Amino acid sequence: MIKVVIFDLDDTLISEKLYIESGYRHISELLSLRVNKDDQEIYGLLIELFKKSPKNVFNRVLDRLGVIYTKKNIIELVEEYRNHLPRINFFEDVLPCLKDLKKKGIKVGIITDGYANAQRQKLKAVKAINYFDEIVVTDEIGRKYWKPHPKAFEMMKEKLNVEFNEMIYVGDNPEKDFFIANIYPISTTRIYRDGFYRDKVYLENIKETNAIFDLRELKVLIN
Repeated sequence: MIKVVIFDLDDTLISEKLYIESGYRHISELLSLRVNKDDQEIYGLLIELFKKSPKNVFNRVLDRLGVIYTKKNIIELVEEYRNHLPRINFFEDVLPCLKDLKKKGIKVGIITDGYANAQRQKLKAVKAINYFDEIVVTDEIGRKYWKPHPKAFEMMKEKLNVEFNEMIYVGDNPEKDFFIANIYPISTTRIYRDGFYRDKVYLENIKETNAIFDLRELKVLIN
C-alpha cells in the first residue's frame, strides 16, 4: 500500500526553463544599470548564448558587451542568479495531483538536488512549504548526497515513518532519478516533460517502474 509520494523538483514540479529565464531577466536588469545598455537587449543576448552553450554564459555576455571584468565580478553575478526570487509557478497538473493524493491520506514530499540557496528560492517562490509534508534539499546535507545517493530517501523514510515499499518517487531525469529502485524497493515513476533531462541516458540502465505524461495520472497508478 502506497503511503507517501516523493517528487523531484526541477522539470517535475516546476519548469527549469522558466527558472533560467527568470534568472536571466534579473541579471539583465542588474547589468543594464552597470553597463548602460537596454535590459531587453542583454536578456536576449543571455538567452542566445545559453542556447549555444550553457557554460560560462556570464563571462561570454560580458565579452560580447565589451565589459572588462574580474573573477569576483562573475562570482557576484552567479550569486545574484542563485539568490534571486524566481518568477515561476508549479506546472498546471501539480496542485490537482497533490489535492488527489491528500484526499487519499497520502503524504507528499520533495527531494531536490542543486545549489541549496537556489533550490530554497524556487521552493519559496511556489510556496512549497504549504503543500508538502517534508522537503529535503540534498545540498544542505552535503554535495556527495545528491541523487542517486540514497541518503535523502533514508531521511524521508524516517521523517514520514514509512517503509521503502510504501513510497513512490516521481522524477524526470534518467541519469539519477530511478536508480534508487536498484538500492531500495521504492517504486519509481517517470514524468515526461519537455525539459532539459528528457534525452539523458539511464544510469546503469535502471529504468522507472511506470511512466506518465501528467501528474494527475498518479491516482490511477495508486488505485
